[in-house]
Amino acid sequence: MHLRFSRGVVTIAVIVLVLAVAISFGLYQLLKRAKPLAVQEPYCTVRTADDQQLNLDIEQAQISATIAAVAARRKLPERAVVIAYATALQESKLYNVSYGDRDSVGVFQQRESQGWGTKKQIMDPVYSTNKFFAALKKVKGYRKMPIAEAAQAVQRSAAGYAYAPHETEARILAAAFTGRVPRAVHCWYPPEAGATRTPKAQTREARRQLARAIGSTAVTSDKRGWLIAAWSVAHAQKYDLRQVAYSGATWTNDMEVIGWQKGGKAGAKEVELA
Repeated sequence: MHLRFSRGVVTIAVIVLVLAVAISFGLYQLLKRAKPLAVQEPYCTVRTADDQQLNLDIEQAQISATIAAVAARRKLPERAVVIAYATALQESKLYNVSYGDRDSVGVFQQRESQGWGTKKQIMDPVYSTNKFFAALKKVKGYRKMPIAEAAQAVQRSAAGYAYAPHETEARILAAAFTGRVPRAVHCWYPPEAGATRTPKAQTREARRQLARAIGSTAVTSDKRGWLIAAWSVAHAQKYDLRQVAYSGATWTNDMEVIGWQKGGKAGAKEVELA
C-alpha cells in the first residue's frame, strides 16, 4: 500500500520544518550570547604563605573570623585558636547548628545540661567561643600538649581521638584569620539586584558587631589590622560591604577579581570599609 500526499500537505510540512530549524537556530544564538542562568553560590577561600588553600562557604568563614576575634580580645596565643578550630571542625564543621547529640547545639556542640549556658546563649558564636576559651585556659599546660588532647580536655568527648585529623586545616585557618598571614582571606557573593544600600549604616553595624567579638577595633599592630580585614571580608555579604582596604591592598566583591589587589592607603592604620 502506497501513501500519497497532496502538493499542499507537502508544502505545509516543508514550511513547518523550515520554521522549526530557524527557531532552533535563533534560540541557540540567543543562549550562546546570554549570561549563564545559574548564579554562582557565595564562597570564600583561604590561602597561606606557602600557597595552601582551603575552600569555605560564607558561614564557615564568619565562624572562623569570630573565633579569631574572640581569641584576640582574650589575648590568647595562636595555638589556642588552632585548638578551637580543630574542635569546631569536628563538632559542627564550623557551622552554628541548632541540633546535635542530646541537647548539644552550636559551633562547639555545647550542652545546656552541662552548664555551658542556655540554648539561646550557646547559639551565639561570640558567647560560645568565649565559653570554650574560658574552659581551655583552665586546662593546665594546654599550650604544650597535643592539639587533640587539649580539645578533648575541654570537650570530654566520647571520641576524643577525632580532633586530631583536623589539625592541618585548623593551622591554615589560624594563620589566615588571626592576621599572621596578610591578604589570606578572599570571599565573593552575588550583590542583590536593586538592593538599596546605606553604606554608612552598614559599615557602622559591621564595626559594632566586630567590637562585640574583639573589643576595641583600633589597629594597634599590622597583624591585628589583617585580622580585622579578614573578619570584614568574611562578613561582607552580611553587611553588604563591597570593598575592604588595608595597608596598601584592597579586596573587592568582584567575581572577575580573585584575591587582594594593590590599592588603598599604604601604611594605613585603619581598615577601611565601603
